[in-house]
Amino acid sequence: MRKGGASEHEGARVLAEVERRGIRFINLEFTDISGMAKCVTIPTEQLSDALAHGKWFDGSAIESLARVAETDMYLRPDPATFAAVPWSAAPGANDANDMRSDMPSVGRLICDVLLPTGERFEGDPRAALIATLDYARGLGYRYQVAPELEFFLLREDARDNALREPLPHDRGGYFDLSMDLAADVRREIAAELGNMGVQIESSHHEVAAGQHEIDFAPLDALAAADAVITARYVIKAIAQRHGLWATFLPKPFFGVNGSGMHTHQQLFRLSDGASAFTSAADTQYGLSDIARHFIAGQIVHAAGMCAFLSPLVNSYKRLVPGYEAPVMISWGRVNREALIRVPRAAPNSAPGVRVELRSLDPSCNPYLAFALMLRAGLDGVEKRAALPAPVEEGLYTLDEATLLKRGVQLLPGTLGDALAALQDDPFVMDALGAQIADWFIEAKSREWNEYRSFVHPWELDRYLPIY
Repeated sequence: MRKGGASEHEGARVLAEVERRGIRFINLEFTDISGMAKCVTIPTEQLSDALAHGKWFDGSAIESLARVAETDMYLRPDPATFAAVPWSAAPGANDANDMRSDMPSVGRLICDVLLPTGERFEGDPRAALIATLDYARGLGYRYQVAPELEFFLLREDARDNALREPLPHDRGGYFDLSMDLAADVRREIAAELGNMGVQIESSHHEVAAGQHEIDFAPLDALAAADAVITARYVIKAIAQRHGLWATFLPKPFFGVNGSGMHTHQQLFRLSDGASAFTSAADTQYGLSDIARHFIAGQIVHAAGMCAFLSPLVNSYKRLVPGYEAPVMISWGRVNREALIRVPRAAPNSAPGVRVELRSLDPSCNPYLAFALMLRAGLDGVEKRAALPAPVEEGLYTLDEATLLKRGVQLLPGTLGDALAALQDDPFVMDALGAQIADWFIEAKSREWNEYRSFVHPWELDRYLPIY
């Protein structure tokens, strides 16, 4: 067996499970730098060889993955990610139990992208996160996250007839108890993800009409990133099964809340498994010195990370005042406008303190986002960065002079600003490797330049009758 391949025990376990379930095809999945899920499908007769030797593919054919000279690459399946894919419902069926008996069963394995030498490909987002987690382990820490994934369920006819004016499926509000189709869809999403090994803590209706949220149980960051990628396509598939259209666009509607992916973070010591963030000595927030340095590191690099955490032109339509999205770089507990919150831990809570970063949105690549968040926090820990004072008042009630006196800076206001901040932060540029950073900046700069040169309907409506 080649170096780095699945062990015989791991491979045998997957093969036995595939046989037990009667699975006939396997999706070998990976992501490009933008976070789009890709896959190569193989019949199960080829699975044993793929587990032992990987599956060759043309990496140059995938935008953002490799240059033309790097055509020979292969996928190495991670046996821990095996799951059966629940795709057998008849198209348009409203009954989740209406299954097509003629549909072949499909399984999936998430893969690492490797070079012909057997080394990890430096342009693979999953490899970037694995390298960062290894770095943290070298410092004696384990990193765990719990994302809150928000999305909209829209009427399918909106997609066909009026993409510029999508229509939400329901008119519910925050935490509304409803008996409509969307509530059934949320429960089905949670059940199907559970069947795929992704544990959901809760789900509920969000603030805006048609907006929903699923909250993941805390997971090691690699498993959490795998879970987010899985959830995005499971949610879309189940919505389609019920005649709906799911979108993770951060701000599909003007004048209402956008969709974020607030992420709770915890750091644990490898030496004793205890929380590195928790200290009884801090009677107000419960933060250890490590936690304070970690938050400080994320504040220092908040602007530089922003393009990766909020990567679309549309992302910055969400990061505006008035809709509970962060605009200013600050931290606190009760302040819902803060970039970083330290939610109050439940009495005698075993896991301890969580640190919630609120600038992420559901369009980000979770592998790159979690890697940067960890590296930024650890940079603060290693440099013993000083944490500024918390801001618990409403930030928009403070005048500019007060904000400047407190050292409160603004997050980038556009994708162009975020790309400039990224290039001005050498630490963030280096954290993911040159190949990922350079491609990301090149691709997103093209996106930004195309957007800012486009004449939008708003401009014509506003100015054409006047000038």
